[in-house]
Amino acid sequence: MSHPAPAGSRRAAMGGMSGRGVAGRDEDAQRALNAEAPDIPDLWPRVIALFSPYKRPLTVTAVLVVGVASASVIPPLLVERIFDTALFPPEGAPRVALLAELVGIMIAIFLVTAGLGVWQTYLTASVGNRVTGDLRERLFARLQSMELAFFTRTKTGVIQSRLQNDVGGVSGVLTTFVSSIVGNSVTVLASLVAMVLLDWRLTLLAVILMPALVAVQRRVGRVRARIASRTQESLSELTAITQETLSVSGILLSKVYNRQRLETERFQAENSTQIRLQVQQAMTGQWFFGLVTVIMSSVPAVIYLAAGVLIARGSTDISAGTIVAFTAVQARLLFPLMALMRVALEVQTSRALFARIFEYLDLEPAIRDRDDAVDVRDAPGPLGAIEFRDVVFRYPGARDDARPTLDGVTFRMEPGTTHAFVGPSGAGKTTIVYLAARLHEASGGAVLFAGADERDLRHESVVDHVGVVSQETYLFHATIAENLRYARPDATDAELEEACRGANIHDAIMSFEHGYSTVVGERGYRLSGGEKQRVAIARVLLKDPPVLLLDEATSALDTVSERVVQSALDRAAAGRTTLVVAHRLSTIAQADVIHVVDGGRIVESGTHAELLAAQGLYARLAAQQSG
Repeated sequence: MSHPAPAGSRRAAMGGMSGRGVAGRDEDAQRALNAEAPDIPDLWPRVIALFSPYKRPLTVTAVLVVGVASASVIPPLLVERIFDTALFPPEGAPRVALLAELVGIMIAIFLVTAGLGVWQTYLTASVGNRVTGDLRERLFARLQSMELAFFTRTKTGVIQSRLQNDVGGVSGVLTTFVSSIVGNSVTVLASLVAMVLLDWRLTLLAVILMPALVAVQRRVGRVRARIASRTQESLSELTAITQETLSVSGILLSKVYNRQRLETERFQAENSTQIRLQVQQAMTGQWFFGLVTVIMSSVPAVIYLAAGVLIARGSTDISAGTIVAFTAVQARLLFPLMALMRVALEVQTSRALFARIFEYLDLEPAIRDRDDAVDVRDAPGPLGAIEFRDVVFRYPGARDDARPTLDGVTFRMEPGTTHAFVGPSGAGKTTIVYLAARLHEASGGAVLFAGADERDLRHESVVDHVGVVSQETYLFHATIAENLRYARPDATDAELEEACRGANIHDAIMSFEHGYSTVVGERGYRLSGGEKQRVAIARVLLKDPPVLLLDEATSALDTVSERVVQSALDRAAAGRTTLVVAHRLSTIAQADVIHVVDGGRIVESGTHAELLAAQGLYARLAAQQSG
């Protein structure tokens, strides 16, 4: 379930957007394009290790590849016998029976290799796509394990690009890795052996330029790798722009501010960069491969000339069959050699993509369970008790000399009580609430849940005992029933109805044409703000947690909707430990304790009446709201 960024982060993000605007985003994009791929130690051994779960099919594939590649050079060798022994034997007359036998062997080899090739292609495609799928699942699982702060500082589109575009970019290499590398290597090696057996002198002449070609190919590969890294960064930015501007919220924003043309121009600019980089990547090395094609295609002509010179000088071990067979083998060498060079180039190019993928796979979540972490139910204190002891919190990446978001926050909540947190925007109220749910980890001090330090408890266990209703309710593009069952997949229809009655939303749902089968649309846009909030409350009631966190759950609603939702919230909070972040002080007047937060510290605590009597910050906030 997604949660909004903390208030401080939201304010900073919006401030950055308004101050820097499109120009600032363009600067970020340009820095991304100039960045090189991350340096990942032991990259290729880690890539090869991806294939370790598939050793058996890989072994079969390798045997098939070697067999097919080896068999492919046999027909050219048979050509020599066909010419020198069957068609033009020393005794003069063609030997038709031998000719038919040799031709039959050649056709049989073609049939067998074709069948083995189909089998090998199936195995290769299966293993390659499974490895790609494993990589995609591992990356998704790692991203799911990251803390909330990671997502508040990283664009969703960039994350999606790593998961889709980068993994998709290497899928071709993974799919053809075995067949291309092993198969073409065996074919090239077998062809060279066959050429040496036919005539070693002609072989030297045919391969004399190969070391130089390999050296040039490596240089081309390094250039393409750099371009590939920049291409993927540009694609990430393009995906981010698409995700931001074509979501319901993004479209609404661009329309109400009449910025469709500006967003289209921004997309066109990044798309032009993507086109330019794609063309550069496609064209890098084309002159090299053109030169290789010319050289390899010219080798037969050179062989004819060299053979003619050797025969003219009296060489008797070069026959017409030898020349025909040699050029046939050499012709078979051209395509696998070109394919091998292209695959080597693709492997070099994909290094940047693999590096970007492993960079995310190597991310370490800020919130991790200790080896001896226990379940909340094994904690020493009562379920629902929460305590902050001198808690300090800094967001990851913040400077050490910067003021912490929270500094020395201390309070204690007994089970079943309600504590409210009020104060100016950016004071740290939402951060306190999310620390209680262990969606953040304290930088200093300790957060106790049921009498135990949260760091000694299993993270999933803490989350299982907490329900959250935030200002920005997130609903999936699914039915109301499916959104409710996100909290409890095994909930019955009767339990759904009971939760919705408790949230004052059942009658509204039944007024829809399809009732609980109504599709709410992306982010629930087909429902009103109050209806979305009450569905979210019903979802929490279905989870039935002992601790309830309310993060400005009514601040975006009109007065009528606020009353209805507040009534549902009061009913949901009954008997639960409840932490409330509130903007309107009238909604938390009945709280057991109200904490006034300012500058990351609790500056006042007490009941509504006590704080009004103290004539401090709370009293000033109340006076401002009363007009």
